[in-house]
Amino acid sequence: MKKIIFLSLLLNAGTTLFGQGGISQIPELKKKFNESGSQYVKATFVGQFWGRYTDLNPGTTLDGYGLSSAMDVGIRRLRFNVYSQLSDKVFVYVQFGQNNFNYTSKLYTGAFFHDAVAEFRLHPKMLSLGTGLTGWSGLARFAAPGAGTILGVDAPLYQQVTNGINDQFLRKLSVYAKGKIGKLDYRLIVTKPMTATNSTVPLGTLNATTATYSPKPPKIQTQGYLNYQFFDQEDNTLGYMAGSYHGKKKILNVGAGWIEQKDALWRLNDNGDTIGENMQLIGADVFLELPLSDKRNAITTYIAFTDYRLGKNYIRNLGVMNPTNGVNAATASLNGTGNALPLVGTGQTLFIQAAYKFKDNLLKNLGSLQVYGQTQVSDFQGLDQKMNLYEGGLNWLISGDHKSKLTLAYQSRPVFNLLPDTGRKIETDRKGMVVLQYQVAL
Repeated sequence: MKKIIFLSLLLNAGTTLFGQGGISQIPELKKKFNESGSQYVKATFVGQFWGRYTDLNPGTTLDGYGLSSAMDVGIRRLRFNVYSQLSDKVFVYVQFGQNNFNYTSKLYTGAFFHDAVAEFRLHPKMLSLGTGLTGWSGLARFAAPGAGTILGVDAPLYQQVTNGINDQFLRKLSVYAKGKIGKLDYRLIVTKPMTATNSTVPLGTLNATTATYSPKPPKIQTQGYLNYQFFDQEDNTLGYMAGSYHGKKKILNVGAGWIEQKDALWRLNDNGDTIGENMQLIGADVFLELPLSDKRNAITTYIAFTDYRLGKNYIRNLGVMNPTNGVNAATASLNGTGNALPLVGTGQTLFIQAAYKFKDNLLKNLGSLQVYGQTQVSDFQGLDQKMNLYEGGLNWLISGDHKSKLTLAYQSRPVFNLLPDTGRKIETDRKGMVVLQYQVAL
């Protein structure tokens, strides 16, 4: 009953505050430096605010006290962006913000620079070179998701493989080349990874059964992503890719990419010697957005396949904006605390996402609706059963796009345990999470 009341209050607040059509025309903050507008400075903002009920993993604790469920309100993302085409050849971009701030967060901390990029254009379309702390990334489309255009309540986070380990919230210190050759869009990146000793998550102990990230000085990382854009061309001013255009574009893109770093991980061999494990990640994906009429009702579909080689039995548990901070070892599952689950690991993953957007102005001056569903199916070397994650939801497009949007989503995740009699690591339970997100963007 408490969770029903909690989510009802949040939904009513969203309807009252944002359902009057008053935010339907959010202005653009842009200053042109020349008459054509090819030289400019622009500022943008996105905020994503969550109200959530979560069934917690077995053994979960908060500051030492046991919990079976949690309700919380948090800031999933808060971002401020400034970018400028200073001249025909020089482009700069800066992003500052905060992520995952909820009632368990340390006070007065959390905001940092996400991006600080300078770019020089050698050819109007075919080649630009850039450097800095940047989200230009290889592997797959949503290795660098456009935060303000995410289709679901969150991006497919398994594609941000090293997030917080040897990068800064997926951003890396890199030199990159990008451009378009006909309908082929490409990005090639050379990165100096951050040292894993500064990882925001424990690296684990060196052992013979499971690889973990190496604290040794990191070697150079190479990455790239190419996608052929059959119909409308997507903008590549920034490295982040859209989750949905809500029927404003006709898109069919087929892409492939990789990330590679020698000796990124390590483990002990059978003789007790320390050996390096290379990180080798490859991916292929298809993104489709198809408007069905001039009223912009549309379908959006994304399918991705990835093969991650991260060393023997590597598994990483992730819990988005985790509402807890501890676990009782005697009753814990393999998932760990709170809402965590094995999301990344050595093995193969298939991700499928599909959505249908109803016509514009379906709700008159209250915008339109979009329904979606998605699943991640991963066959990890470190588990004896496939990891199946399911999510479905409804986007209320209050302004008709991403500028004012309310999303209600339900996620079902597996809980894995070690069976002591057989030593097998299998799914023994499932837990749910309900999220109500309000997004406002400028």
